[in-house]
Amino acid sequence: QVQLVESGGGLVQAGGSLRLSCAAFGRTSSIYAMGWFRPAPGKEREFVSVITWRLTSTYYADSVKGRFTISRDNTKNTLYLQMNSLNPEDTAVYYCAARLSPVGGTWYGSGSRYDYWGQGTQVTVSS
Repeated sequence: QVQLVESGGGLVQAGGSLRLSCAAFGRTSSIYAMGWFRPAPGKEREFVSVITWRLTSTYYADSVKGRFTISRDNTKNTLYLQMNSLNPEDTAVYYCAARLSPVGGTWYGSGSRYDYWGQGTQVTVSS
């Protein structure tokens, strides 16, 4: 079992920045990758970004590339998402997710490929 607890959401003006955190508890040594998702029209969850825990390979959705940076501190078992140049379209509840077993290919974009989810943290960007 892995428990995930997000924090860092809030209200920010367009152009501003926020840093989200996601602390992992439990079987953290088994984590292969962690990512961020948010709801989107017509989708249950939209992929935002993912990082593999050991090799720190990172991937981003086109909509956030160049503005968001994902990172992790494995000494603290914590995932981060630095969000810069925010715009109102980034307003959403952001969920962190963890996958335990390694997998190849472009697996990371589907929420069904993750094993555990946090409760979400609200990000609101005002215009």
